[in-house]
This record gives sequence, C-alpha cells and structure tokens, in this order.
Amino acid sequence: MLAHRKLGRNGPSVSAIGLGCMSFSGIYGESDDDAAIGLIHDALDRGIDLLDSADLYGWGHNEQLVGRALKGRREGVVLITKFGQVKTPTGQGVDGRPEYVQQACEASLKRLGLDVIDVYFQHRVDPAVPIEDTVGAMARLVEQGKVRWLGLSEARPETIRRAHAVHPIAAVQTEYSLLYRSEAEETRALTRTLGIGFMAYSPLGRGLLAGGIRAPEDVKNDRRAAFPRFIGENFARNHALVSRVEAIAREKRCTPAQLALAWLLAQGDDVVPIPGTKRRDRLDDNLGALAVTLTAAEVARISAAVPPGAAAGERYPEAAMKAVYR
Repeated sequence: MLAHRKLGRNGPSVSAIGLGCMSFSGIYGESDDDAAIGLIHDALDRGIDLLDSADLYGWGHNEQLVGRALKGRREGVVLITKFGQVKTPTGQGVDGRPEYVQQACEASLKRLGLDVIDVYFQHRVDPAVPIEDTVGAMARLVEQGKVRWLGLSEARPETIRRAHAVHPIAAVQTEYSLLYRSEAEETRALTRTLGIGFMAYSPLGRGLLAGGIRAPEDVKNDRRAAFPRFIGENFARNHALVSRVEAIAREKRCTPAQLALAWLLAQGDDVVPIPGTKRRDRLDDNLGALAVTLTAAEVARISAAVPPGAAAGERYPEAAMKAVYR
C-alpha cells in the first residue's frame, strides 16, 4: 500500500502522490482514450487512489473518460473535478455565479456517470462574484449529497480565508514545484494554519523537471510551446536550473523527477503532488519518489540550487496569468 496523507484536517485520506488526468484530453499533444483508461487502471492497481480531473479538460471529454475508467473501480477512489472555466464569444472566461455552480456540478456528475464527487473545486476565482456567494452555493451541493468536500484552485490567501469562513475548505490547488515556489509557499503558510490540505499541480514544472525536455522544439506540438518558460532565453535559463537538479539526482542515484517530487513531499505532510502523465514508465518513475529519503540538509541544498523566483518567464501566457492567484 502506498503512503497516504490527509487532505486537510477533516478531508479524505489519499495516496501521497495522485494522478493528474489533464493530459488525457489533448492538452500536451494527442492522447488515446483506451490507453489513457489503461493507465488509470494501472495507477489504481499501483495504489494511487487520487484522480484529478476538470470540466475544462477537453471541455467535458476528460470527465467522460475518467467516468469510463471508474466503472467497476469506484470504491476507494477519491475523485476530484473542477468547475468555473467557461467558453465565451472571445475565448475563455470564468463563472462563479451560484446558479452556475449548481448547473456545472450536475453536468459533471452526468458526464462522470456518478452520484457524488469527492472533492469539488472552483477552478478559477471569479472576480465578479463574491467568493462567499460561490462557496455558499458549493456548500449547498454538500447538503444535497452531490459533493463530499470542497476545494479552491489558484486562490489568494485572503480569498481562501474568506471562503473557509463560509464552509470548510478541504484542499487548495496551486502550481508548486522547484521552479514555481513564491506564491505557492505564501499560500501554504495560510492553508497550514487553517488545516487545509495543499495539492501541488504541475509538480514537475510541466515536464521540465523530469529532465527529458532539452530544447523548445521538444514541446512544439502542444500548448507548452506558447508558455513563456519554454521560449528562447527563458528556456535556456530554466534548463540550466534543471541541470542543477539533475546533478543532485545523480548523486542520490534517483531520477530528476523523483528528486523533485521527493523535495515536494519533504515540504510537509500537508503537501500532495498530482503529476500527470500518459506513459506507464513515467508513472513508475513518479511513484519511485516515495522511496527517496531526503535529509534536512539535502532538502536545503536542493532548495538553494533552484531558489524562489529563479525561473525565467511567467508560468502561463499573459492572458491566462490574469486568471490565476486571485
């Protein structure tokens, strides 16, 4: 059995490493549905019991796929899905209105083929709707038995505090890795105080920390090609930081991905990374992090090798950056 951690003071117990399912819906290049379902089953067989989806991923495709994968395998799985990002005439927006919360949840349940969602997250905070109103509507879903626990993604500490006062928040998701730390660690300072779990998405820096991306051309066929950290001089500077991680990993006789995940796990029992992958060898690699033990001195050395704020370029393109951490 894999090591487990609790999502928040009163939340569910989950495997210390979860599985992010976004890449199964064409976000990082093409994906095969049958292969994706097979990988989910393999993850469950290996002891991963935390799956992370969202209605945004493939605009419903991801939830349908995860629902198919869970047929006959639902028991013991903690399923997360998220709402709030919507199509607009000009592209993509955010909707946190109470009436939309209800509508989005019912649509997700239908796509998943389930009666209840374990942890329901607001994917992005809607600046036009008070967080108290959105979370109040989410709390009603708990009362209706459609949702078990609540979560927030990319919310600022003050937003989290206000939301938690309306209804207990089990977990918060923020991008968190050696390459992206400052805002995540600011958020964790509050979530730890409030007894809220912290889920680290993109814990491998969207693949950079796994060591397999050597040039911007390696991501030319997926959305990362437009992300500032993968472009030109930014990529060169970030790759130099990854080289430092690779050097320490060689000393520890583990892979760079395992070292990066072990560093995250060492930040505290409240941290649960949710790396995503479409490949079984990467799944095995990620789970191997649980066998990597780091001393306090090693954690400090890794932290110093990639200091907060050292990564070059924003983590999203300019338009998307306006929707995070608010």
